[in-house]
Amino acid sequence: MSDLIDELDARILELIQEDASLSVADLAERVGLSPSPCWRRIKRLEDLGVIRKRVTVLDSEKLGLGFEVYISVKLALPSRANLEAFEARLENWPEVVSCQTVTGHEDYMLRVMTRDMHAYDDFLRDKLLASDLVSGVESRIIMRSVRQTTAVPISLVVDMTKTEAPKTAAGK
Repeated sequence: MSDLIDELDARILELIQEDASLSVADLAERVGLSPSPCWRRIKRLEDLGVIRKRVTVLDSEKLGLGFEVYISVKLALPSRANLEAFEARLENWPEVVSCQTVTGHEDYMLRVMTRDMHAYDDFLRDKLLASDLVSGVESRIIMRSVRQTTAVPISLVVDMTKTEAPKTAAGK
């Protein structure tokens, strides 16, 4: 994929990860393009699936959802049918903001957000542990978030330290 993305694409991706509300005109100006070519690049990145969607990041604390927990989940029997059934149940649990299948003793790692410890206990008892699919959980309560980003490290895909001098009529 990195051969499909050049430095201009990478700069556009960095900028829209930082602020998805930037207009095409603002993006174009910041990367040194006119709006039409900038828009075409964005459209191409969307068509490639590099840009999946644009979202607004909310402050969960200010919304009263400051209690965050990472939960390791072990299924009773990790068969294909049980994995699919568990994943389907997650769709109805708004507290689960992220779910990954993982290697090791556990089958899943969940990131859960609730109002407080009591709301988390309700989620744990009434939803997660009430599921006949789950044989065990281990919770890790987040005390303080040190670093959190939704940004993908574009600089690891494209070497943005290379700067190619613009070609002039004399330098061709």
